[in-house]
Amino acid sequence: MKEFKNIKNFIFDCDGVLYSDLEKVFGQVSKRMTSYISKKLNLDLKKAKELQTDYFHKYNTSLNGLMIHHDINPNDFLKYVHEINLDFLEKDLFLREELIKLKAKKFVFTNGSHEHVANITKHLGINDLFDGSFDITDCNFIPKPSIEPYEKLLKKFDINPRETVFIEDIAKNLQPAKKLGMKTVWLINNEYWGKKDSDKEFIDYKIKNVSLFLKEIRLLKSA
Repeated sequence: MKEFKNIKNFIFDCDGVLYSDLEKVFGQVSKRMTSYISKKLNLDLKKAKELQTDYFHKYNTSLNGLMIHHDINPNDFLKYVHEINLDFLEKDLFLREELIKLKAKKFVFTNGSHEHVANITKHLGINDLFDGSFDITDCNFIPKPSIEPYEKLLKKFDINPRETVFIEDIAKNLQPAKKLGMKTVWLINNEYWGKKDSDKEFIDYKIKNVSLFLKEIRLLKSA
């Protein structure tokens, strides 16, 4: 843990990292993706879901595949799929406390939209604690784990990667971060797509709880 003592920047993925119940949130997004594809491409829901999954595996986001093969309007897609109900999402007071006490800059890095990040962080009660967010539109819809969005993120916020930690629930998204010099942290989960490549050397650290990890870092920094 000593290598985290001089870290000045923390980058967080959004879905599955800032909150734990991925199915309740992203499950809604996924269903709306299926609905959108069904309507736009005139497919039944089963075929639409198959195409959605196929494009996700091939192109890292379903949107990327839809843009390549069907000329889908990305902004229209993002607006539709992120119109979800988050009333069940409670304020995370423990996470808020640790983010406040963490003496470092904090950013959100997502393959989703700024609006989705704002919606999630507002419901969690942490929307005022970040120094910036970087979404799929900031890199012309090129998603993680392509290296371009990582490079543009660092440039946009003038971040030194060697003073930075990146926390992700999708293990393979940590590889470009490691290549650029960041410390990489995988949030342990049993999602098939999340844990794929979680045994690779580009992962520096594995954690079970983001708030407890931030508390460890805080105590280390103050020691």
